[in-house]
Amino acid sequence: MNKISKYIVATLMIGSVLIPFNQSTAGNKDRTGQAGASELLINPWARSSGWGGANIAHVKGLEGLYGNVAGIAHTKTTELIFSHTQWLKGSEIDINTFGLTQKVGETGVLGLGIMSMNFGDIPITTEALPEGGIGNFSPSYMNINIAYAKAFSSSIYGGINIKIISEVISDVSAQGVAIDAGIQYVTGPVDNIRFGITLRNVGPTMSFSGDGLSIRSLLPGQESYFTLEQRSAEFELPTQLAMGASYDFFFGEMHRLTFAGNFISNSFTNDQFAGGAEYELKSYLMLRAGYTYEDGITSSSRTTAFTGPSAGLTVSVPINKEKGSTLAIDYSFRQTSPFNGTHSIGARINL
Repeated sequence: MNKISKYIVATLMIGSVLIPFNQSTAGNKDRTGQAGASELLINPWARSSGWGGANIAHVKGLEGLYGNVAGIAHTKTTELIFSHTQWLKGSEIDINTFGLTQKVGETGVLGLGIMSMNFGDIPITTEALPEGGIGNFSPSYMNINIAYAKAFSSSIYGGINIKIISEVISDVSAQGVAIDAGIQYVTGPVDNIRFGITLRNVGPTMSFSGDGLSIRSLLPGQESYFTLEQRSAEFELPTQLAMGASYDFFFGEMHRLTFAGNFISNSFTNDQFAGGAEYELKSYLMLRAGYTYEDGITSSSRTTAFTGPSAGLTVSVPINKEKGSTLAIDYSFRQTSPFNGTHSIGARINL
């Protein structure tokens, strides 16, 4: 118990230091839009996004790579997920994600996740040819997650996630690195009370570079061209501090109802409150719904396309009862205006 108490005290001390520091800039309207790499704020997983990402404290397995990296420590053996997201349907933006977690030793878990964001073909235009007709270019963003989490006891779980960020737009690109860290604490008479805290997207500034920032020009009176290279301004990453709690209600051996809530402190956008619920029928069927609130979300002048509500479901079937292996299909919908919402579907294999 002394060891567990030390972990709890350490967590509270870290939180007490980070929260005031982060709140000094969090939710500042004057800084909205000044951060880059905003794809780091996108949850590409269908299960956790179905209840608005409200499960910081409750997330288990691979999807913890986005929500709370400590959650991947709950992986029993091996978990794989393939996920596809139609981001803001109608915008022709697609997100494809693959992830793998593997238990190593008795208490450790390694995780790998790759998210690729594609924007389709965009016509190339110039000052001389504003209508295009000279070809297309295809921007692409990619995030690679490499994580490790560990169960320090039956109640304390912690993890760290290193993100490699790549953004490529025609002849211009940017690369960067960010780090996530998270802790989960499980308690209650049947381990039905959970708390979580995570710090996400902490890293150095990024900037764009490449031939696309160069201009060839001819000086008056000279016959040769010279190349003028422009410098790109550096931009910060969208750091977040999220804290949450959840409570499980069990009704016999077949039914579970979980309520969860988060507070998310953003450095460059409005702070958010997320709440949600998930119903499970003997691990075969899960239904979930959530709502994410931020200042001004109900007005036409809000700073996000998302209007708050989200919903999702999971259908799971056993593929090897002796080993406990399962195959599941996850789906989620997040309401937006404009566009026709964000749809995610994923296939999950637990070995």
